[in-house]
Amino acid sequence: MADAARRGKMALSRGLRCCQLAFAWLPVLIIALVVLWSYYAYVCELCLVTLSNPVEKVAYLTIFHVLFVLFVWAYWKSIFTPPVQPGKEYRMSYADKERYENEERPEVQRQILAEIARKLPVYTRTGSGGVRFCDTCQLIKPDRCHHCSVCAVCVLKMDHHCPWVNNCIGFSNYKFFLLFLAYSLLYCLYIAATVFKYFVKYWTGELTNGRSKFHVLFLLFVAVMFFVSLMFLFGYHCWLVSRNRSTLEAFSAPVFQNGPDKNGFNLGVVKNLQQVFGEEKKLWLLPVASSQGDGHSFPMRILCEAQNPLLANEEQWEDDEIDEPHGKVTLKEINCVLTYSA
Repeated sequence: MADAARRGKMALSRGLRCCQLAFAWLPVLIIALVVLWSYYAYVCELCLVTLSNPVEKVAYLTIFHVLFVLFVWAYWKSIFTPPVQPGKEYRMSYADKERYENEERPEVQRQILAEIARKLPVYTRTGSGGVRFCDTCQLIKPDRCHHCSVCAVCVLKMDHHCPWVNNCIGFSNYKFFLLFLAYSLLYCLYIAATVFKYFVKYWTGELTNGRSKFHVLFLLFVAVMFFVSLMFLFGYHCWLVSRNRSTLEAFSAPVFQNGPDKNGFNLGVVKNLQQVFGEEKKLWLLPVASSQGDGHSFPMRILCEAQNPLLANEEQWEDDEIDEPHGKVTLKEINCVLTYSA
């Protein structure tokens, strides 16, 4: 009886897991169906049925297909590029794992983690100042790495888990995700701009084709609706890139040995862009891997309170307020970039 009950629970658990996995693809399926319908409505109902000028048809279809290919390409890469996990060197050895698990005192456990972390390029800490350790994956987290409860893995430079791509957005596909948002905006804007004239003609009764009228009218509404919603999301991520922050870091500043610093990875707008898109500008607009580094370590801007005579002139330096026990104090920021490799 006990074995039968256990097998029943296992079968139920597997069934629920399969349903959960299938349900996770539902947002992607919705987007795919909307995109397929928009393709049909624009190409067939607008360009082939409604438009009468052949030059206009060719121009509309050429630009549309360029944007469509870039949009689908970026979306595909966002969905099917797997999130990168930390390398083997960040995982505990068998001896260290045994020593850590057998130790019951939290302070000694922290010391064990600190000893292991000395060999690694790890500079961020927990809120209490300890080494960031994932109990689920049993590894020391590299800087900017976080555990995704949906994917059940630690993800390098994790930004967020996106249900619309059914994937974790992190170091390996953040560029693709940004391009997906950008090309989605352009796709919607182009459709809205080129459809508007014929929307007015159908609305005023100048054109009367019933079936095409429905598709053209609805196409404009959908394009404008998606454009407005995507505009805010894309604008927010542009702001994050300009500050070299992830979504998680925007909500909770990374903690370094000297305390929290929301600008810890901010190298300036140009270098921040290069962190995501790479140094080869010809690749910036293509959904191909070109991000700098390997996702395990990142250049940092060090906040220096150092004895530097240049700091005396407050007008030459940007102020940065950080919380201290006695209130807010102002530090002058020096753009010191420490480059290290994993």
